[in-house]
Amino acid sequence: MIIQKILLGAMVTASILTNVQAKGVNPVLSMLDTEEKVFVVERESNSLAVIEKGLTKSHIGGMHNMNHGVVKFDGKDGYVISRDGYVIKFDPEKEVIVKEQKTSDSAIGFTISKNFLAVANYAKKSVDILDRDLNPIQSFETGSKNVGIKIYKDYLIFSQMDNDKITVLKDKNGGKGLPNFEIYKEFEDVGVMPFDAMIKDNNFITGFFQSDHFGVVDLDTMKYSKIKILLEDRKPVLKVPHFGFWSIGGGYVFIPAVGNNKVLVYTPDFKYVKNIETEGLPVFTALSPDKKYLAVTFSGKKFPVIQIIDTKTLKIVKRFEFDGKVLHVRWSNVRPNLYVSVNDTNKVAVIHTKDWYLSREIFQIKKPSGIFIYEEKK
Repeated sequence: MIIQKILLGAMVTASILTNVQAKGVNPVLSMLDTEEKVFVVERESNSLAVIEKGLTKSHIGGMHNMNHGVVKFDGKDGYVISRDGYVIKFDPEKEVIVKEQKTSDSAIGFTISKNFLAVANYAKKSVDILDRDLNPIQSFETGSKNVGIKIYKDYLIFSQMDNDKITVLKDKNGGKGLPNFEIYKEFEDVGVMPFDAMIKDNNFITGFFQSDHFGVVDLDTMKYSKIKILLEDRKPVLKVPHFGFWSIGGGYVFIPAVGNNKVLVYTPDFKYVKNIETEGLPVFTALSPDKKYLAVTFSGKKFPVIQIIDTKTLKIVKRFEFDGKVLHVRWSNVRPNLYVSVNDTNKVAVIHTKDWYLSREIFQIKKPSGIFIYEEKK
């Protein structure tokens, strides 16, 4: 059954470095053993802040418009995509820019493979394929803003926001050496204004700004299905564009309701369980690595607030309020810490997640938003 095949892969399991509270161990000495380096988007400064050993170490400038900057790592390579269409390769260990390539005037999405990068552009209206050193290989003009770009086997899949279409490209070289893509299949009228997407197993799952369903392409059979998520009164959930805002834990799927003070809870096959009433309008749900807790951020008046949900009891167990807007949170994989970018007061706050207290504030970060981790191998 198609619904049972689309257990959603949780977006967020990443880690951020800072203080450790190991029992019987000097926390300062423990931090020296870390293999994590934190890169924080400085939203208004064309830069990334670098946090190491619990302190702001440096800033990498020249990153162009970082209003929606995204960082990804693959091996020892770091890549950034800027809002104004630059792809930047940098060395996360030396903390220097290696090369940059401008693919468009506006872009927010890219994906990395062993042999290439693929960039979904807004304007120009194309998908561009680059090698790992950012040399152009191919460009596919679509006449649309392009979003939700993902890789599956020898396929490259993305959505065309303006054309209500999903496009599948196939590498004629079968993944050997540099790719040579061709259009393999296109799905028309999939929904109104497709946006974010995810790959789960063999399924490409996309959300829409103006449709009450999400779409699933089975990439093994190349069949398309529309899936509605319904509440207990059979009303459809409003808009689910950002799958990065969803979380899975304790046998549940957690979805922040759009325009409502609720986190919606479903079983993995999308049977409705309950609504969790929240303090504000939820934007982002971030699952702890052990899947025991869910951190929820908000918009509007409750921007400075985080609430913590126990994924077994489905109840709110903790609340934190900061002195500025919370734009991003990230759980550490290796320490009992939750890291919070507090945009207005130029800091990353650290919550200790065993005893639930504010354990540290890391300053000298300019207008922080997204937080990304590079794991250095010793």
